[in-house]
Amino acid sequence: MDSALLPVMVFPGLFSPALDVEVHWEKFREGIEIHRLYSNAQGASAALLRYAPGARLPRHEHAGYEHILVLRGSQEDDTGHHEVGTLLIHPPGTTHEILSTAGCLVLAVWEKPVRFL
Repeated sequence: MDSALLPVMVFPGLFSPALDVEVHWEKFREGIEIHRLYSNAQGASAALLRYAPGARLPRHEHAGYEHILVLRGSQEDDTGHHEVGTLLIHPPGTTHEILSTAGCLVLAVWEKPVRFL
């Protein structure tokens, strides 16, 4: 996607548990849906990820920085259990896998694509 063609996107109330995010969801992995906000040829991208209860994301390696902001629910990775409002920053070269026992909604921003191991 060419960023010059993208409209400004506004998502009010993402931390509100009563709000349903009205976006187009696509299957990403088993139990995980994705709404891509943007991406470009150099690899930078951002998306909302919605995990169903019990969903797992397999171990993957970060080629660039990954920023994860937990908007609803919670998720666990190699560093612990992360509740609403937690910002995780994974530097290049790090790996982890993710489990969301109760389900969650996160904002993910990637400097470069990840590589699943």
